[in-house]
Amino acid sequence: MENNMIYHGSNVEVAEPRILQNGFYKDFGYGFYCTNIEKQAKRWAITRRGDSVVNRYKYAPNNELKILRFGEMSDEWLDFVVTCRKGIDHEYDIVEGPMADDQIWNYVEGFISGKISRDAFWELVKFSYPTHQIVFCTEEALKTLAFEGSEVL
Repeated sequence: MENNMIYHGSNVEVAEPRILQNGFYKDFGYGFYCTNIEKQAKRWAITRRGDSVVNRYKYAPNNELKILRFGEMSDEWLDFVVTCRKGIDHEYDIVEGPMADDQIWNYVEGFISGKISRDAFWELVKFSYPTHQIVFCTEEALKTLAFEGSEVL
């Protein structure tokens, strides 16, 4: 990640990030989700009940951690997202890559249920705008973040 500033959209200031297991599975499993796209973090923040807060963190990579990166949506990315959305744990400290937003998630659901083929999935998502997410899945991974401040929108 070139820009080491990342963002987390929330309804509160999150000076001390935590890994929350909140009952449903996300693209890359449980963890603390951030993005390097500030506009995307703002979209996340405004979908929350209450205040809309964008938190900023300096990310200091640690090469000793087990990190999985997806540069773009691919068959490997899709298979990993499907596995995580089914609640199957993985062994990574950090996972980074594109995000299955609400629209794309509907296509993932269709793929999981067998209503659309893999080829049809790729046809449907090829016009989606760029997204990014990075999830910190372990306590060691959270140590790579330094809180820089927050902004109420």
